[in-house]
Amino acid sequence: MSESEWNLPELMVCATSREIKNGERVFVGIGVPLLAATLAKLTHAPNIKLIYEAGGFDAQTLRLPWGIDDNPTTEKALMATTMWRIFSDQQKGFVDLGILGGAQIDRYGNLNTSAIFGKGDYFQPSVTLPGSGGGNDIASSARRTIILMRLEKRRFVKKVDYITSPGYLNGFNSRKKVGLIGGGPSAVITSKAIFRFDEKTKEMYLDSVAPGVSVEEVKSEVQWNLKVAKSVKVIEPPTREELEIIRLLDPAGIVLSPKEVNTPEDFNSFITLLRKNIEKIKKKLY
Repeated sequence: MSESEWNLPELMVCATSREIKNGERVFVGIGVPLLAATLAKLTHAPNIKLIYEAGGFDAQTLRLPWGIDDNPTTEKALMATTMWRIFSDQQKGFVDLGILGGAQIDRYGNLNTSAIFGKGDYFQPSVTLPGSGGGNDIASSARRTIILMRLEKRRFVKKVDYITSPGYLNGFNSRKKVGLIGGGPSAVITSKAIFRFDEKTKEMYLDSVAPGVSVEEVKSEVQWNLKVAKSVKVIEPPTREELEIIRLLDPAGIVLSPKEVNTPEDFNSFITLLRKNIEKIKKKLY
């Protein structure tokens, strides 16, 4: 499939989806993580269980939720419980995969979603960010995590201003030393590249690039001396099936706005379009 038929955000969704293994319990947030997980469920990983922060577990819906407590998060769900129960089970190690994002990331996969200090500090930062939410719990306890980031030099920093969600801390076995039960990040996925972590040192390295993206282009957006795999792979472009499902799930480009497939003029038009697409997905599945 030629590059003119897909865009980089769609490639990012597909790359994330392919990381998800069939049968995993996946803690997802709204937006790209949920779009990627739903794509996986509708293609190669039909038996994954999606977990939502507000308490939904294994909902069977064909519409993307617009919030963590939107109706689809509990539609035909195996369980509709509480946030307390979800995070209690998460902290016991019952979550296989968590998908996270952040404002800053360093070479060991530590994430900052608390504050950008600038010339100030934690108490008087240049920018105040949303904070942890469930991010620290997921990063600390999930068996593995996938991190989604924009590839920008201001985000890939030598040292995060604040560790909101731990990656591999200082590398090597530092997670184990502080008693974290989770396995840490397995991949960092951007629209232009995929990064993974050295098995011994736990330092991030460049593993794959998007079609048409060079290694030097990626390195220019990272503040430290980025290590590179001996043989850098090219990310497989989206298949026609993957693109069809992404665009059925996100018909108005609400999640992936750069490429709007259909643009409804008002809310009622959007709902009508959504219903038509849900019927198409049902026919595709059944």
